[in-house]
Amino acid sequence: MPKLARDEGGQMGRVTGDGTVGKALEVLDQVAAFGRPVRFGELLSQSDFPKPTLYRFVQTLTNQGMLAYDPERQTYSPGLRLVRLAHAAWDQSTLAPVARPHIDALSNAVGETVHLAQLDAAQVLYIDKRNAGKPVEMYSQAGKVGPAYCTGVGKVMMAFLDDATAKTVIEQQSFHVFTEHTLDSADALRAELSDIRQNGYGFDREEHEPGIICVAMPILTDTGRVLGALSVTSTTSRTNLAGLEAYVPILRETAAKITREAQNWSFPDYHTKEATRI
Repeated sequence: MPKLARDEGGQMGRVTGDGTVGKALEVLDQVAAFGRPVRFGELLSQSDFPKPTLYRFVQTLTNQGMLAYDPERQTYSPGLRLVRLAHAAWDQSTLAPVARPHIDALSNAVGETVHLAQLDAAQVLYIDKRNAGKPVEMYSQAGKVGPAYCTGVGKVMMAFLDDATAKTVIEQQSFHVFTEHTLDSADALRAELSDIRQNGYGFDREEHEPGIICVAMPILTDTGRVLGALSVTSTTSRTNLAGLEAYVPILRETAAKITREAQNWSFPDYHTKEATRI
């Protein structure tokens, strides 16, 4: 249970280790999670903060340009300052700029959907995507966060984490069952990760979405640190796992090219959350 304490207005609210900044970021996350402009009342109905506290955070974030307010509709949405910061982070802290020409070439070669992803805490952040010649509707889009335990890119990244980090990440998985093929326990996931480490690549066997399958490859430094992952994704109506497995050599080659390109770049280290050079 979260700890509670009284705020300046005498209202009870949660105590977090990150103080005011952490709470403000929670509000930003909440606004973004709606995926559309949102009214204050909607935020309040889903917030753990008391009304005066939430209102204060919303007003401060709006004044700072992190949220935008539409007076006609009386709604809030992510602000332009946040967009600028997001673009800077995209360029400076993700593999996307380095990997772009390589995933373009991979997409052209295989004719299927290509994903580029990195770990965001215990989840998968899709940072780039190339659609197939005949696109298929699916959950994953650049900028979206998805589960790690039931996606190909998530599993291949988890498989190559150090033991302590992997333990923490596995413990944070929800194991919600999306399809009849979803891994539904930590033990099942650990067995899968062991196979991935042995093979060097992994699959999504319709684990997150019915009919969606993929083959995935980790992007690792020469020392084995996880930078991200690549996948080639298709549908069961178009191909099968054996067909996707044929792309393993070109996936491995593409991952190696991205690693070489990244040698002169700095990325946030997953363990320390500080920028480190590969």
